[in-house]
Amino acid sequence: MALILALESSCDDLAAAVVRDGVDVLASVVQSQDAVHAPYGGVVPELASRDHVRHLHATVTRALTRAAVALDEIDAIAVTSGPGLIGSLLVGLSFAKALAYRTGKPLVSVHHIEGHLASARLGERPLALPFLGFVVSGGHTALYDVQTLASARLLGQTRDDSAGEAFDKVAKRLGLGYPGGREVDVHARRGRIGAFAFPRPMLREPGLEMSFSGLKTAVALEAAGLESRSGGRLRESDVADLCAAFQEAAIDVLVSKARRALAETGLGRLALVGGLAANSRLRERMAELAREISVETHFPPLALCTDNAAMIAAVADDMLRAGRTAGLDLEAFSRVPVGRPDAP
Repeated sequence: MALILALESSCDDLAAAVVRDGVDVLASVVQSQDAVHAPYGGVVPELASRDHVRHLHATVTRALTRAAVALDEIDAIAVTSGPGLIGSLLVGLSFAKALAYRTGKPLVSVHHIEGHLASARLGERPLALPFLGFVVSGGHTALYDVQTLASARLLGQTRDDSAGEAFDKVAKRLGLGYPGGREVDVHARRGRIGAFAFPRPMLREPGLEMSFSGLKTAVALEAAGLESRSGGRLRESDVADLCAAFQEAAIDVLVSKARRALAETGLGRLALVGGLAANSRLRERMAELAREISVETHFPPLALCTDNAAMIAAVADDMLRAGRTAGLDLEAFSRVPVGRPDAP
C-alpha cells in the first residue's frame, strides 16, 4: 500500500493531493488563478509563478488536513517536472525536493501529459487498460496508445495551436470572459451550429495529425466582417452563432481523428482527458461516437479534467512500484527535449 503526496504547478492552477494506491483520492485541493489572469484574457507566466509561491504551503497543508494524514505517514512525494511554464514548474519542484529531503521519502518525477492520461483511472468508473487516450487541453491536443499509465505511445498531435488554445483565443477575440473554453461552451448553447461555414482543418487528410490555427483565424476574420457591418460591435446573437459554429468545426475534427485512431489501433476503450474534456458538446459527441462503434468511453469528473494533483499521484504510484524514483538533482523542463516527440 502506497500513500502519495503529489504536487502539480505546471501552469496557472496550483494543486496538491493525497492518494492511496493510485486510485483512492483522500484529498484533492486546487488553488485557482482565474481571478489573477482574467483581466489579461490569458495566463501571465510571471503572475502565475508568484501566486504559486504565495499559496503553495497552505495548499499542501489543506490537502494533508483533508486527508487526515501526517506528513511523516506519506510514502513518497510526487511532482510534475514538465512540460509547462518553467517558473511555475520550479516553484512546485523546489518545494517537492525540499519535502523529500526533509522527510527522507522517495521523490517521483511525473510528466504532465501522463498525469492527464491517468485521470481516466480515477473516479467512480475507472477505465481499464489499455485505452486510446485523447488529451485535449490548453497546451496539448494529442492521441496516445496507453498500455500502462507510466508509458504511452504518441499516435498523432496538433501541428500548431492546441484545440484548447484555439478556444481560448476565440473567446478573447469575441470579448468573452476567462477561462475562454468554458465561455465558448456556454455561449455556443445559444447559437446556431450552421450559422457560418468554418473550415475543418486536416479533416480528410490521412493520418492522425491536427491543426487549429487556421480555424481560429477564420473565426477572427468572420468576426471582423460582422463588426464592420454593424458599427464596430458584435450582437449577442452573432457571438453565440460564432461560438456554436466554431465549436462544432473543432469538435468535428476531434471526433473524426478519434474514430480513425480507434480503427487503426483496434483499441476498444477511449479516454477523453484534459481541460477541454469538460466541454459539454465535445463529451456529447464523443459519447455518440462510442455508442456508434461500440467502444467503452470515459470522461473524468469535471474536477479532474483541469490540472490537478490526484492525476499526478496516480502515475507516481505505478512508477514507485516499478522503482522509478528521481534524485534531488531533478530538473524541470518547459518543453519536450529537442528530438523527442511530444509524448511522455
